[in-house]
Amino acid sequence: MTPRLDAIGIITADLAASLAFYRRLGLDIPEGAESAPHVEVTLPGGQRLLWDTEEVIASFDPAWKRPAGGERLGLAFACDSPAEVDALYADLVGAGHPGHAKPWDAEWGQRYAVVLDPDGCGVSLFASASPAAK
Repeated sequence: MTPRLDAIGIITADLAASLAFYRRLGLDIPEGAESAPHVEVTLPGGQRLLWDTEEVIASFDPAWKRPAGGERLGLAFACDSPAEVDALYADLVGAGHPGHAKPWDAEWGQRYAVVLDPDGCGVSLFASASPAAK
């Protein structure tokens, strides 16, 4: 048997804020999920994205402490065009989420930007800089 990646977990200090942020990125998260301590959604490719509150993690791992310093995990969302990267970045920053890196044309051929989620994790937004290459 070969293990396969099935899920990516996000530990959050504010579940409602985290779910709202990821909804703005297009994830289909059921309304009312904010009242649960654990939330999961199945992504189009079949993998799952999970959210747990810090309290849930501490309930089975009493020694757990909120990470300090650099990021431990980064998520990246593909956009259909450079204009969508710009618009999505503006939407998220306009909704109060901190911009970490304004949209720019990266040397590797993508329009790229980074916004911080409610827990301070960098979320990349990107699209091919040339319309033909997706």
